[in-house]
Amino acid sequence: MLTRLGLPFTAVSPNVDEAPLPDEAPADLALRLARAKAAAVSQQHPGALVIGSDQVATFEGNLIGKPGSHQAATEQLRMLSGRRVDFHSALCVTDGAREEVDDVITTCVFRELDDAEIEHYLLRERPYDTAGSAKAEGLGIALMEAMHASDPTAIIGLPLIALSRMLREFDINPLLAAAGARA
Repeated sequence: MLTRLGLPFTAVSPNVDEAPLPDEAPADLALRLARAKAAAVSQQHPGALVIGSDQVATFEGNLIGKPGSHQAATEQLRMLSGRRVDFHSALCVTDGAREEVDDVITTCVFRELDDAEIEHYLLRERPYDTAGSAKAEGLGIALMEAMHASDPTAIIGLPLIALSRMLREFDINPLLAAAGARA
């Protein structure tokens, strides 16, 4: 997704434990992980501008994890059928000295799904590593009745509108950067 902004980048694994802390609210978890990922990579690459992100899903205020299996994904989609899910896409940009953070929320309303639809979807897309068992960037969009967000890229995991704003705070304007200009 970052290639859409036309900026050069290197992807680096932060090796951050993503386990929630006891009694940690889902939105706090997403923000903490985005910050931790950015900080970990920033320590490995001093002076670099680092982007960290994380996404968590919530249903009725509770964290929805990655299903990990076909059976668990089936159960998740049955539970979410006809219901609303909030996806928190947290973002942190840091240069090691300062940081910008944001939590962009996308509200998804799942259609009423029957077992045949769930089964066919899961066999085609296998979204077992995706919170909520639905990949909106793929066929998972057909599971939705509606999506509401201030940033349509947030649901895919990297809110590019928020990121562009944050980059401008660090004097990098994606619209000008390809020409070598600063913000």
